[in-house]
Amino acid sequence: MKNQYVIDTHIFLWLVFNPDKINDKIRRLLEDKNNQVFICNTSFWEISIKYNLGKLDLNGVSPKELPNIAIKMGIEIIQVNHDIMANFYQLPKVEKHKDPFDRIMIYYCIYHKLTLVSIDDKCNEYQKFGLDLI
Repeated sequence: MKNQYVIDTHIFLWLVFNPDKINDKIRRLLEDKNNQVFICNTSFWEISIKYNLGKLDLNGVSPKELPNIAIKMGIEIIQVNHDIMANFYQLPKVEKHKDPFDRIMIYYCIYHKLTLVSIDDKCNEYQKFGLDLI
């Protein structure tokens, strides 16, 4: 069985636009063909919202192109379904971390026992609730 990793939105954007920002450990993990790499469909929603608000520059790439870019890179897109959305209220609140996109991705990872790849320090707080984090 392959190791399964869900990449945070910023890791995906770095892979596409600034791969030099990714440290060697994460790069090796993502390039290893024995690993399966996923991104949540909610990441594309987050990107689209931030792009529309003018908070994100995609270097001339449209947000609608990013799912196909992910697929071409060998990244599988996870469909966060209604069961996850309806039950993610069960994820305990962590002070200073209210980002709903991160929280639903974290809940998905805990629920499905997948490892999250993120450099967001706020994610560390969820390890005590079962999040496997790199």
